[in-house]
Amino acid sequence: MSVAQDLQSVAGIIFPSGDMESDLPIEDIIFPPGDIESHEPPLESDLHLRQIILLLQCLELWWQNRNDFYAAGNLTIYYSQRQLKSEEFRGPDFFVVRGCEKKPRKSWVIWQEDGKYPNIIVELLSPSTKATDKGLKKQIYQDIFRTPEYFWFDPNNLEFVGFHLVDGNYQPIEPNPQGWLWSQQLELYLGVQNNQLRYFTPQGELVPTPEELAEQEKQRAEQEKQRAEQEKQRAEQEKQRAEQEKQRAEQEKQRAERLAAKLRELNIDPDVL
Repeated sequence: MSVAQDLQSVAGIIFPSGDMESDLPIEDIIFPPGDIESHEPPLESDLHLRQIILLLQCLELWWQNRNDFYAAGNLTIYYSQRQLKSEEFRGPDFFVVRGCEKKPRKSWVIWQEDGKYPNIIVELLSPSTKATDKGLKKQIYQDIFRTPEYFWFDPNNLEFVGFHLVDGNYQPIEPNPQGWLWSQQLELYLGVQNNQLRYFTPQGELVPTPEELAEQEKQRAEQEKQRAEQEKQRAEQEKQRAEQEKQRAEQEKQRAERLAAKLRELNIDPDVL
């Protein structure tokens, strides 16, 4: 359904036939807070969907103890100066807003969020969107959103580029030796690994998915179990060595006693030898 059709439908609910003033343009309807839903088209491919989920899951897990951010994928951002749903809206593939309440939203509405725009945006290129992502959207994110960091990534050919805002203009982010790009907003690197865009810590460690973290925990538990078993075996070996030493000492004592007895049989005092 188009935006215009959607507006007509909503207007028909709010103003039943015959009740709506004829001189009230549809686009001038002011929607109540929280009632503006996202109207983003389907994603290009399964690769795009999985990439968005990957970025969301990893960041949510990495920032699981934080409540001061909002991250979303394929969600509409409404930014009309006149606070209208029918004009000035964009739907980044992935974005993060810092310094806000972490809660579910139907969309990101600038005038309902204290004027906050995304701190970082990632667009996933496709044949039908790459021209807009590299041109118009980049210009909007630079000049209107003033988003500090903008990245694009092509899940098909793995093209990966990033920009940060310097004196009002986007300047390319220089890659590190691994080809990763530093995000000051996330305090993480973004880089391509196994054909996917991933986060890396400042120390170069991969930020895991929930599944990877569970596997790591499983491996750590297995390693701890193995170490405990090894410690148990070492303790058992020490116990056996102590028992052997005790037996040897007992045997030496018995030999000494037999020798002493033999000497006494020969009228030799073993204590004076």
